[in-house]
Amino acid sequence: MPAVQLLLLACLAWGLGARIAQLQKTNDQSGRCQYTFSVASPHESSCFEQGLAMSAIQDLQRDRELETVYSNLLRDKSALEEEKRQLGQENEDLARRLESSSQEVARLRRSQCPKTLDTSQDPPQDSRDVSKWNLENLNFQELKSELTEVPASRILKKSQSSHPRMEEGDTGCGELIWVGEPVTLRTAETIIGKYGVWMRDPKPIYPYTQETTWRVDTVGTDIRQVFEYDRISQFTQGYPSKVHVLPTSLESTGAVVYGGSLYFQGSGSRTVIRYELNTETVKATKDIPGAGYHGQFPYSWGGYTDIDLAVDETGLWVIYSTEAAKGAIVLSKLNPENLELEQSWETNIRKQSVANAFIICGTLYTISSYSSANATVNFAYNTGTGNSKALTIPFKNHYKYSSMIDYNPLEKKLFAWDNFNMVTYDIRLSNMY
Repeated sequence: MPAVQLLLLACLAWGLGARIAQLQKTNDQSGRCQYTFSVASPHESSCFEQGLAMSAIQDLQRDRELETVYSNLLRDKSALEEEKRQLGQENEDLARRLESSSQEVARLRRSQCPKTLDTSQDPPQDSRDVSKWNLENLNFQELKSELTEVPASRILKKSQSSHPRMEEGDTGCGELIWVGEPVTLRTAETIIGKYGVWMRDPKPIYPYTQETTWRVDTVGTDIRQVFEYDRISQFTQGYPSKVHVLPTSLESTGAVVYGGSLYFQGSGSRTVIRYELNTETVKATKDIPGAGYHGQFPYSWGGYTDIDLAVDETGLWVIYSTEAAKGAIVLSKLNPENLELEQSWETNIRKQSVANAFIICGTLYTISSYSSANATVNFAYNTGTGNSKALTIPFKNHYKYSSMIDYNPLEKKLFAWDNFNMVTYDIRLSNMY
């Protein structure tokens, strides 16, 4: 029966195209009967060696891999060429803007003094549209600020004004003589943290302590979130204990916390707002008379830093400028309860010529540059005497873009926000009294 089956298979093979078919019957090594059936290939004249066959298969596989790699390279080349084209267009746009800004700076340097605006009028609408503080024009803000940073030494003249001397009853006061190396406490995680403000309360009120820390990221068009941290460790690790949502948006990096309240400038206005943190309510608002805002008199780095709040041993201050002062820094002492102006001083330091400012013991100090690694504390204005003087105290912009510098009188340190990084500086005062 098996032989019949094999014969049928031989016939089938012949019908499928085989030309020669053989059936052999032999005994195997154990003596059992064994049938062997073979069919000649109708297409191959001879058989390749096994090694040659494997080599041919591997060659085919390599060819396919090379085709795939080549196809990927062509696709990557096309993508790179498109990216190169886009970068070329952006470079041309930046070059045109830089040339235009350079011409404008040259024109301003040749002129005596720019035309001033009527203090009763708001900034032109088109200027607001150009300078919207959002992610789309961060590069423009930085480009503009680099071109407008000029030395203040050309415009500083000794003041002849006379003001009442401040009270000297506070202990631990003196003149700034030294600023230490920056110590980094925290680095922001995303682009919205490139610029910002962080602070602790030098006059903490329950339930807050001197460890409680607040932080605001100020990149964006509607800044309302204030992150609160109960412990310094929570702040450094990035775990807020609470997030406040302000009833009105905040502008720029000039906010401070004092006596349990957050004081900040309302967006697009000259209004200072007192927000009580524990009750989450607005307790007072006040327009600063004639103060420039939204890009009229910012610090040299830009960022709509027209109105900058500050705290020292004597209380709450606001640093700004007006059309009447022709861009010079004006200081006003504020009542922390109702924000009424108690006293004001007009300095002889042009606000847009300095990178930032802070107040220690009733004396205003300014920073020469926001981007130079080796900047200086370059000027001081004493509200007690009404006199100013030039300084050369070294100040390190470690990350080369300081957008906020404030003094904390409780810790006797400077707090700063330098290009995503929240840092502190130790200081030293002389003539302690």
